[in-house]
Amino acid sequence: MRRKLPGDAPAPPSAGAGAASAPSEADLAQLSAAIAAGEDLGPFVRRAFACGRPEPLLASLRGAARDREAEIEELCRAHFHDFIRAVDDLRSLLTDADALKGSLSASHSALLSSAAPLLASLESFLAARSLAGNLSSALASSRRCVRLLALAARANAHLQAGNHGLYLALRAVDAIDRDLASGPEPLPLPTLRRMLLSVVPAVRAHAEREISREFSDWMVSIRAASRHLGQVAIGRSAAARQRQEELRSNHRPLEECITLDDDGVGDFDDFAAAAATADAADGAVAASFDLTPLYRAMHIHQTLALGERFKKYYLENRKLQLTSDFDVIAATPFLESHQVFFSQIAGFFIVEDRVFRTGGGLTSRPDVDALWDAAVGKMVSVMEDNFSRMQTANHLLLITDYAALLAATMRRYSYPVGMLLDILAKHRDKYHDLLLADCRRQVAEALAADKFDQMLMRKEYEYSMNVLAFGIQSSDITPAFPYVAPFSCTVPDICRIVRSFIEDSVSFMAHGGGGDTYAAVKKYLGRILYEVVDSSIQKLMDSGSGLSVSQAMQVAANMSVMERACEFFTRHAAQLCGVPLRAVERGRRDFPLRTSRDAAEALLLRLLCAKADEFMRQSDGVNWMADDPPPGGNEYANEVIIYLETLTSTAQQILPLPVLRRVLVAVHAHISERIVDLFLNDSVKRFNANAVTGIDTDLKMFEAFAESMSSLFVDSDQESAKNEMKAALVEARQLVNLLMSNSPENFLNPVIREKSYNKLDYKKVAIISEKFRDTSESYFSTFGTRGARQNPKKKSLDTLIKRLREAS
Repeated sequence: MRRKLPGDAPAPPSAGAGAASAPSEADLAQLSAAIAAGEDLGPFVRRAFACGRPEPLLASLRGAARDREAEIEELCRAHFHDFIRAVDDLRSLLTDADALKGSLSASHSALLSSAAPLLASLESFLAARSLAGNLSSALASSRRCVRLLALAARANAHLQAGNHGLYLALRAVDAIDRDLASGPEPLPLPTLRRMLLSVVPAVRAHAEREISREFSDWMVSIRAASRHLGQVAIGRSAAARQRQEELRSNHRPLEECITLDDDGVGDFDDFAAAAATADAADGAVAASFDLTPLYRAMHIHQTLALGERFKKYYLENRKLQLTSDFDVIAATPFLESHQVFFSQIAGFFIVEDRVFRTGGGLTSRPDVDALWDAAVGKMVSVMEDNFSRMQTANHLLLITDYAALLAATMRRYSYPVGMLLDILAKHRDKYHDLLLADCRRQVAEALAADKFDQMLMRKEYEYSMNVLAFGIQSSDITPAFPYVAPFSCTVPDICRIVRSFIEDSVSFMAHGGGGDTYAAVKKYLGRILYEVVDSSIQKLMDSGSGLSVSQAMQVAANMSVMERACEFFTRHAAQLCGVPLRAVERGRRDFPLRTSRDAAEALLLRLLCAKADEFMRQSDGVNWMADDPPPGGNEYANEVIIYLETLTSTAQQILPLPVLRRVLVAVHAHISERIVDLFLNDSVKRFNANAVTGIDTDLKMFEAFAESMSSLFVDSDQESAKNEMKAALVEARQLVNLLMSNSPENFLNPVIREKSYNKLDYKKVAIISEKFRDTSESYFSTFGTRGARQNPKKKSLDTLIKRLREAS
């Protein structure tokens, strides 16, 4: 839009534009309403100027102003008379105000005249109050000085009382220091102030020196007392363990009488009581030493604001003491010093446990654990080194037992002892190896010293000590004395050795071996029986050592008794480990000494066979070409029978019947082999039927002896024993039956051979048949019988010999 210039003529407005911009009646009505309501007229003004026609708006506004002025004039005319009346009222009040002003002036003059004496009194009062304030300040200062001097005097009195008054003296000087530092104003006496300021640090330094000296003395005394504390605590642990073992041993007979479930539920009240007694004893040990100097030193240092420094000082000194305690074992052998070493460490940590629990934060759990870890590491290192060089089981057990007591003692004070128990368990194999070596030597000495004669016991206590103590009695009836036992002295000696081994093993495993005690003890029990007892007896049997038949028989008898002893060993180990005997019966194993038992029986059999061979070597006197058969058999057979009868009468008193049966069967089998060997002997070139008849008589004697021996066994075994011993002679019997048969060639028939000659060997039959000739066939008999008929038996024998030659 172009701006209008002053010389421009006004443009005639169009009719449409005028109509659009002219204000309407409605707009004027709204403007009047807004003015009457006192609203903002800005929108109306902006609209008028925006349209470029403000004149109607101005005209409306002037009209509204004229209307308001008229209203104001009407209002003033209405209230004019009220205003005139108000002015008249004010003029009437002016007179009253002048009267009041005069009255007030008179009252003021009267007041001034009467208040003059009071003002003089007030001035004298203010002077007196100022004097009273000065006196009060002087009295307060005096009382403060008196109080400070009294505190100083009290501190001096407490210092003169010794270390027991140090804390009270420090409290006094702390009160002096607080008064001097926090008082409302400085002390009015400079000399007294300087004196007190120098006394406070002097008293504190003195208290620190005195309490440090007392603490140092306590550190020396507690180190000396720690060894005794450890010995007493470990001793009480040993007593508690002994009491628990006694209670357990008292409960063992009841365990077999009380019906329990498979898990073995028992009454452990007594064991709990024993443990509670041990804990109470440990509490008494902990209360038996005085920590008052330590607590006093800590309290004094805390009062001096040196608590953290004292804690650090205490911990460093205790570390140094622990390190010096490790040097106990440096000067003397560990076997001699181990109790002192363990007792010193136990006492040290008993003290530390008490300090931790009652010291009010003097030590922390990490600090105590660090000290304990260092001590355990040192103990493990020392035991590792010394255990590796030990060669005596008793020494190892002695140290292990005391270390286990140390572990039990420390466990009651909540110290972890796993590493100690681990090092003990780690060396249990070495301990048992050393123990087995000692037992091996003892068993060898017992076997070497034994003459293998039946043991004679003259008194009942000997029977109880050597028989009942190991459960090896064959009857519950006490025998008459003197009593001849069926075993030699080796049996109780070995039983004592094994029992001692079991007790030592249980002691080691229960107190320091870890794991399942009974399983481990059973394992090592098997080792001593297999590796020591069985091996030693087997070695003796293999070497022979010049044992006679009676001695070998005694060894075999000993082995049968040892079988009952092995059952006792298993029960004894179970009882010591607290295992019910029912579980032991369920888990019973084979006889562990069966190898040596078989070796003993084999040695006895060898000696018996050698003795039989000795008698049968007299068979050289057998007439193999006799004209008549010997009426009572050959002499060797009679001597063998007599010897066997004598031997059996002795053997049945000491040997178990199954052993005797096995021995007799084996001897009969050997005799059968020797009879066959007689026919095969190279020195026998020929024999006749009379010699065979004599051997048949010998066999019948042996068979009769076997039948008579069957009566030794119970009814159910008599027939089987008789058949078994006769079966042992079957080879010789079948050979004699073949030679005495009228048709020897029946041996070639498979059916007959299987039925009657199944034990005979082809080659042996062939050799023996070659040697056999009938009595009619002599060197010169062929001339007299040249035309006679041939003997059928000889013909059958010749056929047998021919066929056997062809088969070979």
